Amino acid sequence: MSPNSLFREGENCWRQSQASFVTPLIDCRNYYRALHEAIRRAKHSVFIIGWDIDSRIQLLRGADAEETDAPSVISDLIAWKAERDPHVQFYLLRWDSSLAFLSRRELWAQEVWEEKTPDNVHIVLDDTIPMGGSQHQKIVLIDDEIVFTGGMDIAINRWDTRDHRPHEPERFGPEGEYEPLHDVQVLCSGPVVEHFAELVRWRWCRLSSLEPVVCLQAQADDSRYSLTPKSWPRYYPPLLKDIPCAIARTIPFMDDVEPAQEVRHMLLDLIARAENFLYIENQFASREEIAEAINARLKACKSLKVLIVSSYAPKGTVECEAYWAGRIDFKKILENGIQRKRVRIVYSSIGNPEEDGLFKRVHAKVMVVDDRYLVIGSSNLSNRSMTLDTECDLIFSATKDDHAAAIAHIRNDLLAEHTGHSEEEVAKILTMRNPIRHLMKPASNADYALHEVNDEQFTDKSLQTMFRTLSDPEVPIIPTINYSRGKRFYFPNPRKKTLLFSAAFMVVAVLLCTVYLMTQTVPWLDPEHWKAFLDNTRGTFWSLPAVVLIYVVGGLVFFPVTVMSLAVAAVFGPVWGVVFGMTGALVSAAMMFVAGHLLGDQGLRKLAGSKVQKVDDKFKQSGVVGVASIRLIPIAPYSLVNLVAGISSIGFTPFILGTFLGMLPPMIAKGMVGDSLTTIFMNPSVSSVSYLLLGILGWVLIVVASQRAVRYLQDRKQDKQCPQQQPCNEH
Repeated sequence: MSPNSLFREGENCWRQSQASFVTPLIDCRNYYRALHEAIRRAKHSVFIIGWDIDSRIQLLRGADAEETDAPSVISDLIAWKAERDPHVQFYLLRWDSSLAFLSRRELWAQEVWEEKTPDNVHIVLDDTIPMGGSQHQKIVLIDDEIVFTGGMDIAINRWDTRDHRPHEPERFGPEGEYEPLHDVQVLCSGPVVEHFAELVRWRWCRLSSLEPVVCLQAQADDSRYSLTPKSWPRYYPPLLKDIPCAIARTIPFMDDVEPAQEVRHMLLDLIARAENFLYIENQFASREEIAEAINARLKACKSLKVLIVSSYAPKGTVECEAYWAGRIDFKKILENGIQRKRVRIVYSSIGNPEEDGLFKRVHAKVMVVDDRYLVIGSSNLSNRSMTLDTECDLIFSATKDDHAAAIAHIRNDLLAEHTGHSEEEVAKILTMRNPIRHLMKPASNADYALHEVNDEQFTDKSLQTMFRTLSDPEVPIIPTINYSRGKRFYFPNPRKKTLLFSAAFMVVAVLLCTVYLMTQTVPWLDPEHWKAFLDNTRGTFWSLPAVVLIYVVGGLVFFPVTVMSLAVAAVFGPVWGVVFGMTGALVSAAMMFVAGHLLGDQGLRKLAGSKVQKVDDKFKQSGVVGVASIRLIPIAPYSLVNLVAGISSIGFTPFILGTFLGMLPPMIAKGMVGDSLTTIFMNPSVSSVSYLLLGILGWVLIVVASQRAVRYLQDRKQDKQCPQQQPCNEH
């Protein structure tokens, strides 16, 4: 059957084309290895479109990492390549994310990438997806000559080998060891790459005014497609050659973009053509329309067998109630009126997961229809993938015997991985009368084997309606609004920064309300009580410990140090107030320094983001002078500065010395102001008012003079460095 009879542009596909060379990359070790080499070989441009692009991901691990002179971590690799070849332009497009994934992704992704990489690396965050949807395409385009697409992200907890060993030393993420994970990507070259070049540029230009470079050069005879491109990874030879293909997308309504449900229509059309064996690998199975189509085809074509490989256990309540509960309904529809020997939904595991066995999590999105059609893409069999997320599937159609043989090989190879049988044994089993039953027979106790899913053990479906509406919707959570002249308005997902700042605002508001209520109900938190407490200690041994205690407690709750200093000066006067205040401030700074060191770099950066970097840069630039300048010209709260110092490169002694030098002049001025306030309250006079005005004036003069002094010292330091750097730059 001709592929032209299946592929219909504008209905079940966006573009139909041809791939000159194709090879699947099964499981993440192979994809990351190929991607690492392709980035190294890039000559002009690299586009990465992803659900996530995590700067921490190590592409090469173990022996693979030892064999190369290039960095293994993705951000280090891109920075290394961008610095070595400044004419190569990198374009990174990542989903801006939603509240549900904040804990699993880098909070300040754009800032991290911009900090780690040079100016020829560009990144944008896509915040235009409708409420409830996601940017789910996973595409990497190198030099407009090769493209990777499929189900794999550059994200945490994805790397694994095809062995999926129970104990894999390299299978570790930020939260420790994770379970074996199976996924599939595909690598292509040829005319189809031109369409991917168009697709990724369209996605980029919607979000950025930066015009991407163009590498494609048209040739009348298409001779550039006769050989594998220079950027093609050498360890992965092509498996398919000169095969017709099509690109199918899901595009939700975004701005003035016309929605597309090509993936949905393509999958339904493919199911309608299945005759002998329909093989599916998918992370989720909750789209009832798909189950109904397969069930109808099973009833219409008595020779058809269907095997769907998915995962065993859900991760968390949302996945359980939205997708595993949905898979219960999917399975009932799928099997309705069909003999069990003809259709199964299964998972792959070693032993029984209920009895400490090991199961393989499936993230792949693959469909093989007989030996004729192969789909490798990003879309799940879920509601959101058909209508609400951005998706991209690549469909290959066999028109020659070698095409059919290669597609059969890919299917059998995947089944061999999941069943423990050899590829040859799988091919033989598929010719048997009851292939599914034989495929599910374990090859040995030590190998992976297929087992039927039993999702009722995970959920009673009581929360399905709520979580399905939120996590697996067909339409945006807040519907699109139609208004005059056919125009529409939609609500996108709130930006990650909006979510973070809103959460921070709410936390601060709750803390302030809590502190206020406590001051009204807890006697020892009343400011007058504090003042009385200090008054009672004045002239006794407990004066200094009391002041230190107030500064330490105030530092822990981020209480303004200026207010504490004025209060201490008001009680103890302009001399002992300064001495006691400096002692308390230094003790508080030291304790918060230690707390910052214990909290650690990543924890503190997630807490305060770019402010941490700003303070840390000050420390790196000028050491003691930098600390003193921050104390004189505050760029962040006192306690935050102390915490950042604990995770910065500055030592404890320079930090304390800089704090002392920076705080002493304003502390003296605050001592005059605080003492004057007390005198005015107790015995107002012209002289006491004059002292207050002089103190405030001195305070202002100290801050202004400090600003100029710090800038003068920094300028001198920069001037001294420039003559040393100039000859290198000229050379």
